[in-house]
Amino acid sequence: MVQPFTRAHSWRSAMLAVSIAGLSLAPAGCRSAADYRAQADDVADQIIEAKQTEGLGRTQPFTIDSPADTLRRRLMLRQDLPHRSPAGRNVHDVEPIDRWPDPDYFRTEIEAEVDASLSLPEPVVLTLNEALQVAAANSRTYQTQKENVYRSALALDLERHAFRLTFAGLLEGLVESDLRGDQTVTGVEGTAIGSASQTMQTGAAITSRIAVDLVRLLTQDRSSSMGLQFDASVSIPLLRGAGRFIVTEPLTQAEREAVYAIWNFERFKRTFAVSIASQYLGVLQQWDQVDNAEENYRGLVIAGRRARRLAEAGFLPELQVDQAAQDELRARSRWISARESFNSQLDNFKSTLGLPPDAHLTLERNELEQLVQLIERRLAPAREALAVAATDEETDDDGSMPLDAPIDLVEPDPTAGGPYEIEETRAIALALNHRLDLWIAEGEIVDAQRQVAVAADGFLPELTLFGSGQFGARRGINSANQPDARLRPERGVYTALLELDLPLDRTAERNIYRNVLIEFERRVRDYQAQEDEVKLDVRSALRTLLESREGVSIQAQAVALAERRVDSADLFLQAGRAEIRDLLEAQEALVVARNALTAAMVNYRVAELEIQRDIGLLEVDSNGLWREFDPQSLNEDDPNQAEG
Repeated sequence: MVQPFTRAHSWRSAMLAVSIAGLSLAPAGCRSAADYRAQADDVADQIIEAKQTEGLGRTQPFTIDSPADTLRRRLMLRQDLPHRSPAGRNVHDVEPIDRWPDPDYFRTEIEAEVDASLSLPEPVVLTLNEALQVAAANSRTYQTQKENVYRSALALDLERHAFRLTFAGLLEGLVESDLRGDQTVTGVEGTAIGSASQTMQTGAAITSRIAVDLVRLLTQDRSSSMGLQFDASVSIPLLRGAGRFIVTEPLTQAEREAVYAIWNFERFKRTFAVSIASQYLGVLQQWDQVDNAEENYRGLVIAGRRARRLAEAGFLPELQVDQAAQDELRARSRWISARESFNSQLDNFKSTLGLPPDAHLTLERNELEQLVQLIERRLAPAREALAVAATDEETDDDGSMPLDAPIDLVEPDPTAGGPYEIEETRAIALALNHRLDLWIAEGEIVDAQRQVAVAADGFLPELTLFGSGQFGARRGINSANQPDARLRPERGVYTALLELDLPLDRTAERNIYRNVLIEFERRVRDYQAQEDEVKLDVRSALRTLLESREGVSIQAQAVALAERRVDSADLFLQAGRAEIRDLLEAQEALVVARNALTAAMVNYRVAELEIQRDIGLLEVDSNGLWREFDPQSLNEDDPNQAEG
């Protein structure tokens, strides 16, 4: 009676062991898609925060989740803008398919959130700062760049996972019936296998496995048995492919690529912010041209009426009346063209922001007035210097220059410019120290050198030590009548193998090595080109600043002269001492001068932003808002100080 009791006890114990193994493996298979998404987000967030600290010395909020309530969506709902699909409003408005695995991804409370915030003015008026924030939240290009950073973090996590201790489990159930003999043999078999493996950063790979078999015959003597087996193996490269440097190269590269992604995104944010500001000011500039064209059109209408009256009174020939009418028609054409050009630029700007081009949205006109005041304050020293230079010239009693006076061309004074007209050598030095794309190009040289070292490792012979051990025994239907297996290490089977693969043919490795050397030299040349590009950017931006600064001064004087010319022509025309053509030409010159002055001011402000971008000191936060640096606070010890 002892043996049946023992068999029954062993069967119950084995069933309990399999149940415990199955329950331990069950949670991994019970996670939802939402759980895995949240887990990926947590891992990526931790990596991105760490790489921000490593690459930038600071952290910023970062997420790739699309907000449920975007300005685009609110505009489309509030203004009832046409669209073909709900996808045109927001990703959360997309109708999920029947087998969509993550129902929490589409939030059901969107409508309630939006209804509370639909009190948008008509039309929506964006300031420059608001446009920067809207672009960061709605721009498709901006979102793609953020996703590139996120993907680099996931790629790094996968490389790190290659060196983690990983577990696997397998449960099998088998029913087998053997009809080949005189008696039918039918039995059931249950198997639970658990394994663990890890690759060490030295190159050693360790794997262990434990298998539990439960076998019971359903015919004949209904005997049962439990199999229990443990085995482990290790593989250690000793020459080729050995060592932390070689083995962890993919991980090292992934770590660096994650930092590169942070730098690329930071560089993109600066370039993107300057681009948004340039487009914003460009739209305002075109708006100003519309006003100038409208004012000119109105002035020429009045001039045409006056010419008609003078002609009727016999003071002007009919030819000049026709000239006035032609100029009036041309002015109307330019006014209409300016209006449509403004609308087109505004539509393109909305699209750049990620907003529908048919949304009722406009820009804040006061931004242009504030720009004028800013430029006037910054360029006041330059105008004063120009005025002083003019008063130093010798003139006749009537204030005019003598005809035989020497002509001295006064070059622009580089010291009389705005605060961002930094001395060229200093500006280049700052750029070489702070340009993130140059940092990446420099890092890629080190990456290429590591690839050379890895390729050279391929010339070594493969010397690998293998070891394995196994004890216990498996059970199947044919061995159901054997006693239960036991783990007895002293009766195990152990093997060791040393394998040497001599490097008799290394043609492929030779070519790979030569190719990575070529790639290394390319990276050096790429760095040289990038360094030269940085210098070109800085020198070009400084030239643009100087040219725009002089343009502002020149065009301001041109506007004053054009206004005086219009007044004089009008007075002379009324006195009969000028022709209508003189007034028409003066009006045209005034329009051109005003447009040129606005363009010069916009160009100067954009050039200020570009020089900060090109030397790498324009900071942009997670909301898309910039933080300009203060050139007066720069010093040799801390060249990255910024104004608040």
